Amino acid sequence: MAKRKTTKTQIENLPDAPAREQPIIETIETNYMPYAMSVIISRAIPEIDGFKPAHRKLLYTMYKMGLMSGPRTKSANVVGATMSLNPHGDAAIYETLVRLTKGNESLLHPFIDSKGSFGKQYSAEMAYSAARYTEVRLEPFCAELFKGIEKNAVEMVDNYDGTKKEPALLPTTFPNILVTPNNGIAVGMASRICPFNLAEICDGTIALLKNPNIDVDQMLDLVKAPDFPGGGNLIYDRNALSDIYKTGTGSIKVRARYVYDKQANCIDVIQIPYSTNIEAIIKKITEMIKADKLKDVSDVRDEIDLSGFKLTIDLKKGTDPDKLMSKLFKTTPLEDSFSANFNVLIDSVPRTMGIIEILNEWIKFRLECVKRELTFDLDRKKDKLHLLLGLGKILLDIDKAIRIIRETKLEKEVVPNLMEGFNIDQIQAEYIAEIKLRHLNREYILSRIKEIEELQKQIAELEALISSEKALKKYIINQLKEIKEKYGVARKTQIIYEHEVVEYVEEKKVENYPVRYVFSRQGYFKKITMVSLQRGSDEQAYKEGDALLLEEDGNNTDELIFFSDMGKCYKAKADVFEPRKSSVLGEYVAAKLGFDKDERCIYMMRAGNYDPAVNVIFLFENGKAVKIPLSAYETKGPRKKLTGAYSTVSPIVAVFKEEKPFDLTLFSSDKKAIQISSSLIPQKSTKSAAGSIMMTLKKGARVFFATNDVDGYAGKKSYKKLKVPAAGVTVDGPMPADDDE
Repeated sequence: MAKRKTTKTQIENLPDAPAREQPIIETIETNYMPYAMSVIISRAIPEIDGFKPAHRKLLYTMYKMGLMSGPRTKSANVVGATMSLNPHGDAAIYETLVRLTKGNESLLHPFIDSKGSFGKQYSAEMAYSAARYTEVRLEPFCAELFKGIEKNAVEMVDNYDGTKKEPALLPTTFPNILVTPNNGIAVGMASRICPFNLAEICDGTIALLKNPNIDVDQMLDLVKAPDFPGGGNLIYDRNALSDIYKTGTGSIKVRARYVYDKQANCIDVIQIPYSTNIEAIIKKITEMIKADKLKDVSDVRDEIDLSGFKLTIDLKKGTDPDKLMSKLFKTTPLEDSFSANFNVLIDSVPRTMGIIEILNEWIKFRLECVKRELTFDLDRKKDKLHLLLGLGKILLDIDKAIRIIRETKLEKEVVPNLMEGFNIDQIQAEYIAEIKLRHLNREYILSRIKEIEELQKQIAELEALISSEKALKKYIINQLKEIKEKYGVARKTQIIYEHEVVEYVEEKKVENYPVRYVFSRQGYFKKITMVSLQRGSDEQAYKEGDALLLEEDGNNTDELIFFSDMGKCYKAKADVFEPRKSSVLGEYVAAKLGFDKDERCIYMMRAGNYDPAVNVIFLFENGKAVKIPLSAYETKGPRKKLTGAYSTVSPIVAVFKEEKPFDLTLFSSDKKAIQISSSLIPQKSTKSAAGSIMMTLKKGARVFFATNDVDGYAGKKSYKKLKVPAAGVTVDGPMPADDDE
């Protein structure tokens, strides 16, 4: 019966197959989850040896190619050979290789010695050459990655098509996971591990091997902070670092390092944060120049050359380079944060861990590697001992061994006959049968048998070492000490402390106009505009019992200094005080500037330009006085409060500003007074100086008042003293009020 043909029309007219509904959970489980797990486990997250699979396969390929020594080979050769382990395109493999090279400068300790252009980590636009032009070989440092790999130190697994073996992990002899930076984005999670200094990590690991109960503070003393290949200045925040060391997550601030070329009037930035690049910095600075937000910069350019990184910023005349850099740190990527996320695969499970936890996992991994390596050596020595023990048996009758071999008709019967003749096993008999005729002499056999005792000793030592965790840890400690000695280098990223960092505060535009400052004895302050004085009365209003202490003219842009009675001074711009009329009370300075409880303001002065010829005079209850240059109170940053502004050995009585010598009168509690010139008061450069005695006092007496208003007190000429210290003269007129009476 003939087959019927199905026509195209019939096929097209067939009804559609019914669609099967697939629940979303099933879709995720069958389609999405395998992909997500593959990315997490086999691609993006590093394992305890510090490598992702792509890194490990590439380095192992180079190791098997014999590139630990000898001349370099073309990168294209390495890329091609790596494809037998890593089923990815050549471009992806070459990108992996580039990052591991010395030329790219991505790592503190590069794994690949390179020749040719490999781009730079700090530049997004500096491209690497094609693989056919560049040459590579492994750095000697890689010996620490592969030590013991030929001795079964790690498990070997099949490659993707089952034609080769590759290591599941590399038996790194140091905690590479915390030395080599790693960045990976998986599905639903990521990993970002910052690098640490090799010598510091070795010290921290040794300390943990000796004391498993070491805490984070102790670890911070050894592993001070991350150390980035690009250098820079790390702003040290011990609390933030402590959180990172505990939890494995947190943020680290790093800012660029720079030098100022005074002759060329330019700033040379020589190191930048690891997490940015030169193009991003130049783009931001250029945008600010175009937006007229950076008037002090005339040009910015890339000056990277064979000597290394350099970004040059040309300044306009009169620009303060430190102040400008303070602004650039705040507004550009010249200061950047590295967000740490120590997510590591442990037995194919991603875990976010702190430093101590990671090091503990590495120690467990390394102990297993060392055990496997030593067990390999032990088995080889046992095998050799077994052969030598068989050889020892034929020493008793060499002639018998020769006779057995000679009289055996068939070759295949030689080994069984030797086994029977000397009561040895097949392995020993095979070994004896293969001995060359020239070695069948007593001297050779005796020399080999002498090795038995040494082998037995070595076997006993290895067995004791393998069975003792304490001994194994000591073995690892010795390896770490050798690595630190051989490969340890000084920190590239320098540590600066928060109190050394001057934060940029954008100066608001302040309207400048002439004002008059009025300060009262009880600490009230008024800023009165000249216009207000001209329009209204200049009679000042004070709180009951208060009076004028000083009055002077200035400008709304002045910086003012307020001294308290507790050895502190506070700085404020005049514009922070609201203009007042003469007829109203002023602002209470202690409340306005946030003085401590029970702290009073006793004096106010204009800072001007901190002229070193201007002095601040302090008079104390014990009769002493001291003169401090006003320039001693100048600070670089916008600091609002200075402690230790003057000595607190004796309570303060009065403060004066000396622009030129003047007379002042001191009154004591026993109704004595002296009048001296301020030129008699010695100048000291140290703010904490206690001063020299001006007025000698009787027991129980104290200076309670001092004034430069000498015209207000009768008999002042009789108080005049030309030398100090001087005894007081009895007051023949009215005395100032003593607040303590």
